[in-house]
Amino acid sequence: GRKNLTFLDKECSRFIFPGTQLSMWRFAGQIACRSVWRRSRTFSPIVRMSEAADGQAISKNELKRRMKAEKKAQEKAEKEAKNKAAAAAAASTKAEATGEDVEPAVDTKDMDVTDYFEYRCEKVQKMKETSMHPYPHKFHVSIGLADYIAKYSSMESGQHREEESVSVAGRIHSERSSSAKLVFYDLHGEGVKIQVMANAKFAEFDFPAVRNVVHRGDIVGVEGFPAKTKTGELSIIPRKMQLLSPCLHRLPGSFYGLKSQELRYRQRYLDLIMNDYVRQKFIVRSQIVSYVRRFLDELGFLEIETPMMNMIAGGAAAKPFVTHHNDLDMDLFMRVAPELYHKMLVVGGMDRVYEIGRQFRNEGMDMTHNPEFTTCEFYMAYADYHDLMDITEKLLSGMVKKITGGYKVTFHTSSGEEMIADFTPPFRRIDMMSGLEKVLGAPLPKADALHLPESIEQLKQLCAKHNVECSPPHTAARLLDKLVGDFLEVQCISPTFITNHPEVMSPLSKWHRSEKGLTERFELFVCQKEVCNAYTELNDPVVQRERFSQQAADREAGDDEAQAIDENFCTALEYGLPPTGGWGMGIDRLTMFLTDSNNIKEVLFFPAMRPAGQGAAEGEGAEKSAEPAQADV
Repeated sequence: GRKNLTFLDKECSRFIFPGTQLSMWRFAGQIACRSVWRRSRTFSPIVRMSEAADGQAISKNELKRRMKAEKKAQEKAEKEAKNKAAAAAAASTKAEATGEDVEPAVDTKDMDVTDYFEYRCEKVQKMKETSMHPYPHKFHVSIGLADYIAKYSSMESGQHREEESVSVAGRIHSERSSSAKLVFYDLHGEGVKIQVMANAKFAEFDFPAVRNVVHRGDIVGVEGFPAKTKTGELSIIPRKMQLLSPCLHRLPGSFYGLKSQELRYRQRYLDLIMNDYVRQKFIVRSQIVSYVRRFLDELGFLEIETPMMNMIAGGAAAKPFVTHHNDLDMDLFMRVAPELYHKMLVVGGMDRVYEIGRQFRNEGMDMTHNPEFTTCEFYMAYADYHDLMDITEKLLSGMVKKITGGYKVTFHTSSGEEMIADFTPPFRRIDMMSGLEKVLGAPLPKADALHLPESIEQLKQLCAKHNVECSPPHTAARLLDKLVGDFLEVQCISPTFITNHPEVMSPLSKWHRSEKGLTERFELFVCQKEVCNAYTELNDPVVQRERFSQQAADREAGDDEAQAIDENFCTALEYGLPPTGGWGMGIDRLTMFLTDSNNIKEVLFFPAMRPAGQGAAEGEGAEKSAEPAQADV
């Protein structure tokens, strides 16, 4: 007896009382007060712990958890076997009654994504061998889902309009079986949904067969009559129901949805299927483009198209993409801006022109930059940058009011900070050089001497003093741009014009009429980001060549974003460019603000991405390092 008690003392100190001073004899006294069956149950875990299958000791709770899991798995297997047997029996009964072979229904809820895909592929292949082809050529849709809701939402609860017949189509997002003869589907399309109340009583089709082949994610056509359930749910009761295109992959669960940003950007079609708010963002983007086009058309502008490939990458300070023309055997540059072509057209007498199109810049990707992006540029003869500021205020304030219903827009940064931009005109205006001197509390070099070495050194010292980083080459334009970014742009939450840039920063802008060394240029900032850039155009061919020469010197110093000399454009200026105002706006970035999207990838259908599996690029903070293998997240 003492030997057994010694063994128990050792086991208890190991499993029940680790690190405690409780006496085994006191424990034995407590046990002795209990009934025999309670005592046996108390000691049984000790024996089980010492006899764990993997040789490791397990706790009493862990043992219960394992036993519960085993029981649950056994019950699940029994249920699956029972369901299969019932389905096979039902199919056999129907086959005897009709003389046709009927495939039993299969429960796909517990299939993994691979098994589900294989099952659907096999099912679809079998359908191709029958009269119920899974990919029909045509289905007549008599009314869209949005119009259906508008037309029949006023019906009373419980009302059926069997005398009417309509046909609709959409994608099934959920399926709920009430009984073998009554199934409810949620049919989505056009950003809305209606309920399909499939009742075998009204079906003029093979109800069990269609129910067996239609699954969540499939696109179906339904012909039937409008109805409302007793609970007020607008529905359509099908007389005919047809599979139009099966979804071979299992959709992500409707409760958790599709959350992975990596997967959403790479498979935008799946993102649009699962997330209606994404659809709304691109609707707003389309409204922005439509409003701009209508606004400019009403001002007498002509929409034009200019080349995407150029022999010289001009019109903006940016690094271009290079492509090759096989027939000409020469390298060409994808356009970084259409500006020079537009001004050539103004020279030719096209006084008001605009273009909405893609630009390509071989630069970094981050949350506000994509290598290809959409802009709107217009050029207006006999106008200056003061006229353009007035037009900008009217355009943007009217657009925001039209799309959002008010002038104030709420925007959240990637860190969660909330910004409220007020587009009520007039917009705030900041003079660049004087505003920068005021913030820095120190004088800047004279605007007409910024190209001198001593001026560049003074700017470098200011950057070092205020911990402003600027990568080489340290040109006056790059140093000033960094200072403006750190001290002026951060003040611009509501729309703000930063005006009168130095000539070294604006090679295509006309000199200021009263301030030497400055230009008549402005940039519009919203929520600390640039949205518009405009200026009174430089139309003196001699001065333009001098500006291009300065840009060429910067290029030789290592600035690969500086522009090259475009002799063809200079020749066009020699024929006479009237006083002209030029204006450009980024469509993508404006869409970000009006849809409260802090990542530019949210407002591009197919943003630039690294190849799957290579990890996120520097600055691509919203992307994950690897793509999930399946959409079933």
